[in-house]
Amino acid sequence: MAVPKKKTSKSRRDMRRSHHALTNVVGAECPNCGEPKLPHHVCSACGHYDGREVVVQAEA
Repeated sequence: MAVPKKKTSKSRRDMRRSHHALTNVVGAECPNCGEPKLPHHVCSACGHYDGREVVVQAEA
């Protein structure tokens, strides 16, 4: 079984992990109301997903 010969420094470890947080979430536009929403998620503004209402929004 392979065992590291030396401890990995915090600097080297953090440099290796540095690119993990660079991904941006690309938002999509809700076809029903036009608000930005995450892809493959229910719209938080109108409650629609895939052309149908799946979450009933409270009328204010």
